[in-house]
Amino acid sequence: MIESPRISEAELTHLGIEAFCRLGLPRGDATEVVKILVMADLFGLSTHGMSRLESYGERLQIGGINPNPKITVERVAAAMVKVNGDNGVGPLVGMRSLEAAMEVAAECGIGIALTRGSNHFGPISPYALLAAEQGFASMIGSNATTTIAPWGGTDARLGNSPLGFGVPNPGGNPFLLDMAMSVVARAKIRDAFKQGREIPNTWGTDAKGFPTTDPKAALDGFLLPVGGHKGYGLALMVDIFAGLLSNAAYLTHIQSWQDAPAEPQNLGHFFILLDTKKLGSTQWLAQRMTDFAQILTDSPAADAEHPVIVPGMIELTKMAEQRRLGIKLSEDTLQLLKKHSQLGDA
Repeated sequence: MIESPRISEAELTHLGIEAFCRLGLPRGDATEVVKILVMADLFGLSTHGMSRLESYGERLQIGGINPNPKITVERVAAAMVKVNGDNGVGPLVGMRSLEAAMEVAAECGIGIALTRGSNHFGPISPYALLAAEQGFASMIGSNATTTIAPWGGTDARLGNSPLGFGVPNPGGNPFLLDMAMSVVARAKIRDAFKQGREIPNTWGTDAKGFPTTDPKAALDGFLLPVGGHKGYGLALMVDIFAGLLSNAAYLTHIQSWQDAPAEPQNLGHFFILLDTKKLGSTQWLAQRMTDFAQILTDSPAADAEHPVIVPGMIELTKMAEQRRLGIKLSEDTLQLLKKHSQLGDA
């Protein structure tokens, strides 16, 4: 098996910024986009990292995404803002929304940004980590292209809408939970298809609603939600907050970036932040978070090789490792970066 190449965080960041600049983004905006995508790769979330240059780049080139959006922030209440992303690259719109929510949360103790006019914004965990580093607990969500059938239905009318949480821990690593509403993300099925691998029959169904191990059939069918009807309920509630309340598109009104790459998606997001510094001192929070984690991790492991962990531990451990050894990147993604950045041989 060929080992994936490793690249330093600094080099990957440089290549990414150059690539997005050459796709039409101002350098400052490109830097914000790359910050989120590189963090995704550092976490080991390669399906949501710099590999997204392929889909983002295609849509930028054909006018499906606006490379120079005029993102606006409207404060509609003391602790509430509405963000219009003007069809910008998702991670840029996400960063502007996070910054706006942090600003009002720092003032009011709680802040919410409801965002429309956006696109795929990467994974949630980078935003949650950035918020936690500033002392904010967060609940963040986004809607998505329809890939899940309503519970009991036979066609896709609901997106695999991700939901995430972050809680700062002044005494150690923050807690980070980032989950889609399907058993796995669609990108994992797409990767299995590209690599010619079968998938577990718990990941998705074919177009008739029957579980399948064929990734192509699953891509033509539907994702299976976690927890059956409970996952369906969570997914639709995330879409209500992210899409309906933000005045973005929702459910079947969302354009598929694959089927209509030249059309704006008008995705919606929400960022709800709590300023933990207003709840007590950093020492107070550190003591409680440390105790909370220890109660869980002190549970004797059923398998000694797999001790109890808390949310975010795997990703943050992977981040520390890859900052030390270099980030694993597929050869395809590396070559795509070089092609778009016009640095090195394509």
